[in-house]
Amino acid sequence: MIIQTTGSSMMTAAKNKTSRNSRHRRRLVIVVRADPVICGHSGEARNLAEVALQRGFTDVRILTWPLDLLTMSGLPLKPLEGVLPYSKGIEVERPEPVGDYKVLDGRHLAGMTGRLVELFTDGVPTVCMSLYLSPHTLAVSEALRVARSTGLPVSVATIAEAVGSDVTNVVRSCAAAGRLGAAAQVLSAYLDSDVPVAVSDYTKDLIISSAEEIDASHGTSFAERCRHRVAISYPAINTADYLQISGEQTTEVLTRRGLLRDGYVLYLSRLARAKGVDDLITGFDASPACKELTLVIAGNGPEAQHLRELAAATSAVNRIIFLDDVDDDEKPHLMAGCAAFVLPSKPRPEFVETFGIALVEKMLAGGGPVITTDTGGIGEAVGDTAMIVPVSSPEAIADALDLAVTMPITEQTRMAQRAREHARQFDRACVFDRLLQRLAAVTERELSTI
Repeated sequence: MIIQTTGSSMMTAAKNKTSRNSRHRRRLVIVVRADPVICGHSGEARNLAEVALQRGFTDVRILTWPLDLLTMSGLPLKPLEGVLPYSKGIEVERPEPVGDYKVLDGRHLAGMTGRLVELFTDGVPTVCMSLYLSPHTLAVSEALRVARSTGLPVSVATIAEAVGSDVTNVVRSCAAAGRLGAAAQVLSAYLDSDVPVAVSDYTKDLIISSAEEIDASHGTSFAERCRHRVAISYPAINTADYLQISGEQTTEVLTRRGLLRDGYVLYLSRLARAKGVDDLITGFDASPACKELTLVIAGNGPEAQHLRELAAATSAVNRIIFLDDVDDDEKPHLMAGCAAFVLPSKPRPEFVETFGIALVEKMLAGGGPVITTDTGGIGEAVGDTAMIVPVSSPEAIADALDLAVTMPITEQTRMAQRAREHARQFDRACVFDRLLQRLAAVTERELSTI
C-alpha cells in the first residue's frame, strides 16, 4: 500500500481536506467482465463484493464494460432481465469510451483506466482486485502509474487474479510465438500487484511453465518470480444460494420448464468447443439407461448452432432441449433436480478448464452425480467426489450415465453428501477473508522495511 505526497502547500491543503472526508471510508474496486456475461468469474466478482459489505467496506464498486460493447463482443450473455440485482451499497460502473472513430483501439480501455485514476486519487483507502490479467490487471497497473504521477494522495493495495484464459489466450500464445513484449507486459503487471493469485494450482503451474519458455528464449526471470510470489485463491462461491434451496421451489421451477425431478441429465455452462458438449450429446444418445430421460443443455456461446445441428442428427433429437434463458434464480434448482450433471471438458489451445465453478455449484446443490473429466484444475474443484471419464470419449460418458442414473438412492445420497462437504471450502466469505489476510501480511512486510 503506497502513499505518495508532494511539498506544495496548495497540494497539502487539498490532501488534508480529502483525508478528513475519507477518514472512515474504505473502498473495494473489482475490475472484471461482470454480468450479464456468462462466466463463473462474473459471479465471483458479485460474491466478493457482497462479502466486502459484510466486512465493513463502505464503498464497493464493480468496474466493467458498457452493455453495447458486451453485446457486440460475441461473449455469451444472460438475458438482462434474468440478472439478479446487486445489494444496496454495490455500484456497477461501466465507463464510457474515450475518443472518437480516429482512435482505432483502446477507447474503452482508456475509459476504464481513466476512471480508476479518479478512484485512486480521491483519498479513499482502496483495495483493487482485477479478475483476468488482460486487460483488467493491465488497466489497474497503468492507472496506478498515472495516479502516482499526479502528486495526489494514493492509498491503493492491489490483488490480481489469473484465470485460465489469461494463460491460454495471452501468456502461452506469446511464449509459443516468441513475443516477449506482450508476455512481459502481462507478467510484469501481474507480479507488480501486491498479491498475485491464481484460481488453482494447475493455473499457477501453467503460468510458470509458460514463463519458463519466455525466460529460456529471452533471459528473463519471470518463472522464478511467479513460483515465489503467486498464491492460490480458489473462486469465491455463494454456497448459501445452493445449500438453502427448498424442494418446493425446485419442483415449481422444474414444472415451469416441463421437467421432472431425476428425469433429465443436465449440462449448464458456456457452449464452447472446450466444454465437450458434443461428446455429451453423442454419449447421451448411446446410453441405454437414458432412453427415457431428457438431456437439458443450458447456456450460450459460439458453439450453440453447431451443437443444435449435432443434436438434430441423433436418434435422441426429441429428448434434447436447449435453454439459453436460464436466470440466476433458476440455476440452483435445475442442478438440484437433475439425474446427473455432466461437464466433459477437454483441453483446447484456446481454453483449458482451470477450475470448474459450475461443478462446485452443482455439488452444493445436491441431486444426481457429477460426471466430468480430470482436465486442468477440475480435480481441485471436485476432489474425489465425482465420476471421472476420459476426455473426448462419448463411450465413457455413456457408460458413466448408465451407472449414474441406475445408482441406488442410498449410494447417490452418500455421494452427494461427500460432494457437498468438499464444496463448502469454496464459500465466498472464506475466500475473501483469506485474500485480505494475504494482503495484510504483504502490507506488514512492506512497512517493516521502511
